Amino acid sequence: MTCQRQPAIVLLSGGLDSATCLAIARATSFLPLYTMSFDYGQRHRHELAAAEKLAKLFGAVEHRVIKIDLRQFGRSALTADIAVPKDRDESQMTADIPITYVPARNTIFLSYALAWAEVLDVRDVFIGVNALDYSGYPDCRPEFIAAFEKMANLATKMTTATTVREPSGSAAGLPEPFKIHTPLINLKKSQIIRRGLDLGLDYSMTHSCYDPDTQSRACGHCDSCVLRKKGFIEAGVSDPTVYASAP
Repeated sequence: MTCQRQPAIVLLSGGLDSATCLAIARATSFLPLYTMSFDYGQRHRHELAAAEKLAKLFGAVEHRVIKIDLRQFGRSALTADIAVPKDRDESQMTADIPITYVPARNTIFLSYALAWAEVLDVRDVFIGVNALDYSGYPDCRPEFIAAFEKMANLATKMTTATTVREPSGSAAGLPEPFKIHTPLINLKKSQIIRRGLDLGLDYSMTHSCYDPDTQSRACGHCDSCVLRKKGFIEAGVSDPTVYASAP
């Protein structure tokens, strides 16, 4: 029996996790794919070039880069003149919400995705949040995703119409609900990497560093780099990342 395909939007930062989400979406029952990235004033804007290349490689029918300026709010090492923490162990990373947290970022990103989904009549959105290896971000947790999904299903025309009419004029019943897919949320970084490799993902195309140099080389010392390196070691595969200095 032929598997029925349906469209989906993938939030694609250009990092390891979002790229794996894109590979998973394409490998399952989701086509066509639409991808969305955000130029929000982040210091690691090199990730946007990676996202564009990944979108093309995986055959996204449309890739949008949404430009917003979260620098006007600050309070994050990714959008303000605040030093990015370096060489921390995991106990330090998860002791408190880290300074690399961008206020309300995933709430904003998912809201844009929801708006585009309603225009496209798409009911499925993928986001590469993870609550296992690095649970310091409150907007990467299952409770947040569940709450946003519930809100989304109360907030849009496409999910609140009482009936949907077929071309014949007969009622087709209640509308299809909006769904946020988080296939990585309970996976360790090493498991994410193995999953991506199984799907043929080339991780040298991804960019994860919070504080890259002017040549887009990863620093090797920020929290994101530390967790990425650890993931490749635990996965037992070579790390293709180009670092500014030897890891």
